[in-house]
Amino acid sequence: MSKFWKIHSYDQGHVTSLGQRVNVHPLIAQLLIGRGITTPEAAASFLTPKLTNLRPPEMLPGCVQVAEKLHDAIKSGKKITVFGDYDADGMTGTAILRQVIRLLGGNVNYYVPARLSEGYGLNHDAIRQLALQGTELIVTTDCGINGLDEAQTAKEVHVELLITDHHTPGETLPEASAIAHPMLGGTYPFPELCGAMVAFKVAWMLCQLKSDQKETTAKLPAAMRDFLLQAVGLAAIGTVADVMPLLDENRMLVRYALENSLKKSVPVGLQELMKAAGLKEGTRLSSETIAFTLAPRLNAAGRLGFAQLGVELLVTDKPERAAEIAQYINGLNESRQKLERDIFRSAVQQIEDKFSPEDSSYVLADASWHAGIIGIVAGRLAEKYHKPIILIAKDRMQSKPAGGSARTIKGLNLYNALNACSEYLLRFGGHAAAAGLTIEDKNIDLFRDAFCEVTESMLPHENRIQELFIDAEFPLSVFQTDIVRQMEALAPFGQANKRPVLCTCKVALTETAKTMGQDNRHFTATFRQGEQKKRAVAFGEADWVEPMNSHNGPIDIAFHPVINEFRGVSNVELQLLDWRPSRE
Repeated sequence: MSKFWKIHSYDQGHVTSLGQRVNVHPLIAQLLIGRGITTPEAAASFLTPKLTNLRPPEMLPGCVQVAEKLHDAIKSGKKITVFGDYDADGMTGTAILRQVIRLLGGNVNYYVPARLSEGYGLNHDAIRQLALQGTELIVTTDCGINGLDEAQTAKEVHVELLITDHHTPGETLPEASAIAHPMLGGTYPFPELCGAMVAFKVAWMLCQLKSDQKETTAKLPAAMRDFLLQAVGLAAIGTVADVMPLLDENRMLVRYALENSLKKSVPVGLQELMKAAGLKEGTRLSSETIAFTLAPRLNAAGRLGFAQLGVELLVTDKPERAAEIAQYINGLNESRQKLERDIFRSAVQQIEDKFSPEDSSYVLADASWHAGIIGIVAGRLAEKYHKPIILIAKDRMQSKPAGGSARTIKGLNLYNALNACSEYLLRFGGHAAAAGLTIEDKNIDLFRDAFCEVTESMLPHENRIQELFIDAEFPLSVFQTDIVRQMEALAPFGQANKRPVLCTCKVALTETAKTMGQDNRHFTATFRQGEQKKRAVAFGEADWVEPMNSHNGPIDIAFHPVINEFRGVSNVELQLLDWRPSRE
């Protein structure tokens, strides 16, 4: 699908002034201004975020109340179960709460539901079983805010319930003893926190209560400070994995974790997972390393029904066990990748055979699809077709309802869209950009029609044109190693703080473009502009080879400039995002 290039325009006087006052290259000044950072003070704050500027846990709605309830339960020796979600955010949040309760002397275990047999969040059978096993208090992480019926079950079996979550609350809240949630009350300045970050704030508050130190973490006992340093790393993984905006508190936390926690205070399980993933000791971690290397492996465990192992990996202190689990989870990730490729091909075929390019959205269903993988594929399809996508994995035996995963594009709030079609659903929940649902097979066609009608009416037409937002246009000669290294000061990159997209116009292909990589799925070429040459790669874009080679004349390229380190030599390489014939 061809994209419309939207190149950011700038006031060059403002760019020059900011660049001189902050002492950065005009390219960096443009990138800052494009992010809404227009003053030297704001630039200094953005370029050097500090963990000490995190908001204190007392500010988070319900955090003090949850921490106080946990503190009392620890003191009285109650058996506590941390009840988490099966994704990387839920696993890291579960590990944080389990570790802090254990550190403070609590009687604690953890429970993560099996994705395929139990589904998301609190469930009645698990609550009853935990009660029979002696659990007196359940504290959730990354789930529970919509568990109204499950909260009643907890009450019936005399289990106290505390909820820590970040998902969109409904109009009615569960009857829990306390709820920590950044959206409650509408007063928290930055509610875009993940479940693990909420858990981190609760853990931080617990440490303060235990030590009676509410002024500064510097006065906390060393064991608590060491734990919180490690917890920052876990919360950062949850933040990146759950695609939270890397701004404000999230940016402070992730930046600190990459520069400190995930270097100096890494749980043994994470160390082994890094080894299993092929990350060499001393590798410089980035938010992209978390997003594309660590998080997918943790998520693979959850998607394939082994989330408990994921949490065990994060909390174990036994190197041999950690290595064993890490290798197993790495194998699960390889299985996940194969399943993902198979489902993607099947879904594309279904779109081409059964649906029209004019459809406002696609709702696809198949009994051969793995319910734990469809969310990833839905995201890839939403990007490929630039439409809201729902994939539904039907039960092979048709003995239970089907499960679906939804992803969207800018302009459509998925939660609101699903709410408008909720009469056809048994259950749904999630965020504006990603959601899950449960549906009976007989209602799939009716739901598809209703969802397409809703997206047709709710999705603005201007959002249906796929746009490529480009931060700035500069000649190839600008992209030298020192300038690209300066760009890294804008990191961590991710949601709401994307890695800069640059473009250069009227470059020439110096030699035939080629395919590369496994199955020849990727693209590589070398471009020249004047005396400057740069190698470019594009992942999954082998289809570009033939049209680029057959084009006569200059082209425009859009790309991420990155540093490629090979055998001790650093070179700037272009990660190609799009190209087009140059205009006259």
